[in-house]
Amino acid sequence: MEENRLAGSIPPSLGNCHNLLVINFTSNNLSGTIPIEVFSLSSLSISFAMARNYLTGSLPPEVGNLVNLKELYMSDNRLSGEVPGTLSRCLSLELLLVGDNLLQGTIPESLEVLKEGIFANLSAFSVLGNDKLCGGLPGLNLPGCSQDKSHSSGKLLSPRVVILIIVSIVVGVILSCAFTARYFIRNSKKRPLTASSTNNWRLGVSYQELLKSTDGFSANNLIGSGSFGSVYKATVNGNGATVAVKVLNLQQQGALKDFLNECTALRSIRHRNLLKVITVCSSVDYQGNDFKCIVSEFMANGNLDQWLHPGGDEQSQARRLSLLQRLNIAVDVVSALDYLHHQCETPIVHCDLKPTNILLDDDMTAHVGDFGLAKLLLEEPNDEPISQSISARLKGSFGYVPPEYGIGGQVSTLGDVYSNGILPLQMITGKRPTDDIFKDGLSIHNFAKMALPENIMEIDSSLLLAGKGGNLDENGNEEREIVRTGGEDSQRSGVSRMEECLVSVIEIGLWCSADLPGGRMPMSIAVNRMHKIRNSIF
Repeated sequence: MEENRLAGSIPPSLGNCHNLLVINFTSNNLSGTIPIEVFSLSSLSISFAMARNYLTGSLPPEVGNLVNLKELYMSDNRLSGEVPGTLSRCLSLELLLVGDNLLQGTIPESLEVLKEGIFANLSAFSVLGNDKLCGGLPGLNLPGCSQDKSHSSGKLLSPRVVILIIVSIVVGVILSCAFTARYFIRNSKKRPLTASSTNNWRLGVSYQELLKSTDGFSANNLIGSGSFGSVYKATVNGNGATVAVKVLNLQQQGALKDFLNECTALRSIRHRNLLKVITVCSSVDYQGNDFKCIVSEFMANGNLDQWLHPGGDEQSQARRLSLLQRLNIAVDVVSALDYLHHQCETPIVHCDLKPTNILLDDDMTAHVGDFGLAKLLLEEPNDEPISQSISARLKGSFGYVPPEYGIGGQVSTLGDVYSNGILPLQMITGKRPTDDIFKDGLSIHNFAKMALPENIMEIDSSLLLAGKGGNLDENGNEEREIVRTGGEDSQRSGVSRMEECLVSVIEIGLWCSADLPGGRMPMSIAVNRMHKIRNSIF
């Protein structure tokens, strides 16, 4: 739940989620205290992150119940009270950040003398920014605590004893740090890949690291290329995680502007159906040329265009989308656009929605990417949305650009609606809007419209292979045995269910791709209708 605008307090009922491995509410507007019930979740074994909020109260002794937890982030809040000594029970901790709070008092002796876990590695234990904390080992850089009660006892120690104690502490700290560093180096290669494998790149990545991770931007790692630049598959050094690196061709006119647009658009948006950007790099290469790239999640199943229009080789021909997969992708895309248009603080227009910019992960979940042409819409006093900056050049790709852009119309969310309307028509007909058959006034819009309703089952042969004349299983494929044993009525029922689905999807595509912007279906309506179609058919 990180980096949203969640406000209010954390519900105690979160403590009922007994199988949670991670809690992450970083960078929100949460206030109040952290419920004690949450600290009872012994299942938490990866991360408990509440940093950069407005939380108050103290860290309760119950924090010691998190015996399996590896990372605890509580920095940059308004937590007060003392550091609980029960933290000494959290021997699995690898990182503890409680800096920039209002903590006070002495570091507990149980943490000072502990020689196991995080407390033997002061570089992973941060309490800075708590002005009223004192004591602890020298490496914590905290002021000494006042000793009002027994100045006289200090006189009993000779200078030789004091020096011996100090030397012992320093040697102990050095040995502990060396042992811990060796432990982490030795075990880093054994750690399984997780979503946090690329965390070490989130704060930035150098040209040298990118060069190494792509094997010198080798052709073997090239995923795709175009006028904008090239996309490479990269392996994160030390973790083995795979990411995608989009290297901009800065010789192409407008490439730098597109890079800045994409960075601006992606800075504050988060949605499960948007391609997640890990970091960016703005540097120079070894020849002194400007170098700019965007590092994002790697999508193992490529883009939608590759699935809708497979190549001639046998392996590509085997890649066929079932009807359910097509519906899921359509729902994913409209969900992403609805978020961009209606749920962002400043509406965002993608401007280049097309199958090659819709990427598919391991589970065939769709992610909208490539925001190089995106526009932020500002609200005028009269509430009329206008484009922050309108370029004279046509925005988008031929076949998916709305008619009004071609005659100088302003960029708007209704332009994305048009592009989104072309997508379901393409997914159902199996034809690109630029196919050779679309000429002399015939468009993909008219082609799909003429198929309604009698010829809907003949519109795409790949759909016939996926399930003509049968009931549909959970993957959208034909259950042929059921049809053969179910009789003629069962067969007709299967056909009518598929026909009903295809007609409904085509109708949404036609409505969204209307020539006049005012006649198009808003995304808020399209997303609800697509959900209903998928749920009613399957």
